[in-house]
Amino acid sequence: MLIGIPSLLGPDLLSTLRAMGHGDELAIVDGNYPADEHGRRVLRADGHGVVDVIDAVLTVLPVDDFVPQALFCASVNGDPTKLDPVHHEMIAVCARRAPGMTVTPLAGAAFYERVRAAYAVVATSEPRLYGNFIVRKGVIRPLGRQGG
Repeated sequence: MLIGIPSLLGPDLLSTLRAMGHGDELAIVDGNYPADEHGRRVLRADGHGVVDVIDAVLTVLPVDDFVPQALFCASVNGDPTKLDPVHHEMIAVCARRAPGMTVTPLAGAAFYERVRAAYAVVATSEPRLYGNFIVRKGVIRPLGRQGG
């Protein structure tokens, strides 16, 4: 156990988050997602839902503010205008952990392509459909320096 680190973040996931560089992306996917098929590095978060994993990850991972979009969710039936309750929960966590950042829905093929290019994929036990999320890692600036 560590002080200030969510217990959900085990050694493998913490190591992966630390090893990621600026601009690398992490996909956090539901229990139905073909993680082993799409992921270069797959980490298991069995027994946990996607929203809890997103919340834990965003306590330690800076979100990239050098780009206009750094947070993404899967869309419902390929329609980026439709959001399910799981997406609203993701958006609420992001509003708390990454204020001012917008979660951008991506249609199926665009989401899959981005996951295939991601640094790593975290496979959760989330039972809800379309419970998939991507975060792009940012930087930690020296004290006194402001955003990009």
